[in-house]
Amino acid sequence: MVLDRLACRIQSGVEASPLGPSWPARPYRWRNLGAPTATRTLASHAYDPIVRPWPQKTREIAQYVVDSARWNGFAFRDDDIVIATWAKTGTTLTQQVVGQLIFKGDPEIFGMAHSPWIDSRLIPNAQQQAEAQTHRRFLKTHLPVDALVFSPKARYIYVGRDARDVCWSWYHHQVNFTPETYDTLNAFPGRAGPPIARPGGDIRAYYHAWLDNDGWPAPSFWANVQGWWDIRRLPNVLLVHFARLKADLPAEIRRIGAFLDVPIDEALLPAMVEHCGLEHMRRQAAAFERLKHRFKGGGATFINKGTNERWRDVLSPAEIAKCDAIAAERLTPDCARWLATGALPD
Repeated sequence: MVLDRLACRIQSGVEASPLGPSWPARPYRWRNLGAPTATRTLASHAYDPIVRPWPQKTREIAQYVVDSARWNGFAFRDDDIVIATWAKTGTTLTQQVVGQLIFKGDPEIFGMAHSPWIDSRLIPNAQQQAEAQTHRRFLKTHLPVDALVFSPKARYIYVGRDARDVCWSWYHHQVNFTPETYDTLNAFPGRAGPPIARPGGDIRAYYHAWLDNDGWPAPSFWANVQGWWDIRRLPNVLLVHFARLKADLPAEIRRIGAFLDVPIDEALLPAMVEHCGLEHMRRQAAAFERLKHRFKGGGATFINKGTNERWRDVLSPAEIAKCDAIAAERLTPDCARWLATGALPD
């Protein structure tokens, strides 16, 4: 299906704008100007004048961890990959998958270490790291699409996860920050909002606060998801869901590889799957110097459970339903269904 979208063809019709309900429905036509092959780069794809525009950056975000201005003027390459997520949705696993694809199953590759997080305020040299890389780059962002410089050259993988699982993982992430990390985050100039502190021991209270404050202290969770969902039909955007990564990792590796035009040696696939396993990644993370200073217990703590639905034994039915009710208010129905289940519409 993905390769069909990248093949040489003309498709036309009328649909709701992928940029959201504020854009009118309009005629569109994808046009590929290159020769008929399924393995070209997206540089050969162009829009007709009547088609929908590429996403445009409309605002800046500077909060505790992210600074969207760091993307301004970024020099994209034709084959760049951008892994986009809200926090704790499967970012590190997806970086590992892409790293295994790019480096052909190398067991020493820890994807996170080779994937510069451009908008991070914690990694001031991320752009320089990206500029120095000679392999095909796979970059990271936690930004909503309307605060990101979007390149038609790059291929974007957006990763989603049930909001309750995100909240549970985000809680354990924050609980394990070192005091040095909190000091660093609160000292950044231009910080929006009051200082942040380690969460208390009541994860149920944290869950309600997270929902009531839309993912604070990070930028809006729901707007991030909906914005990326709205551009899912662009030819250089792929939606990936954490539940599907966990349910059938080999199939998702193949799917991501096809989207990136990275051939997979099937003989290497079992090793690639193993290298994306929790224990292998935990060992690699434990040796990653940066994580030793950010988390109590270092990288071994950073790679936590990697499981879903830990909230089921903690929350009441009414508390579980609260998340679904907010999702119904903040997301379109298909987007809410995908976020909760990983199911894409036909």
